[in-house]
Amino acid sequence: MSKQPKSPNFFDDGNGKDKHFEAQMKRVFKSFSEKPKTMLMVEVETGIMRPSICRYVGKWKRQNRIQIVEIGICPISKHGGVQFLSPMVEPQKAVNP
Repeated sequence: MSKQPKSPNFFDDGNGKDKHFEAQMKRVFKSFSEKPKTMLMVEVETGIMRPSICRYVGKWKRQNRIQIVEIGICPISKHGGVQFLSPMVEPQKAVNP
């Protein structure tokens, strides 16, 4: 018997769960794209647990795909020092007049 090589994808266990996590990541990223939000705001909106959102945000920060727009007070929890996050905006290329 030959063993199949392990998948390099952390979430892929061969049972199709990878697609579930990809769908969650897309929903979370889309939510942040609407306007700057806290992770708790995204959790309430999407129903996806905050630890998962935190994991996705950490991954996107390492990839420079998401940024902290401001630090403020969360409108849901009323805690201060909370990050409001939004996807990175690519700088506009200069247009010659």
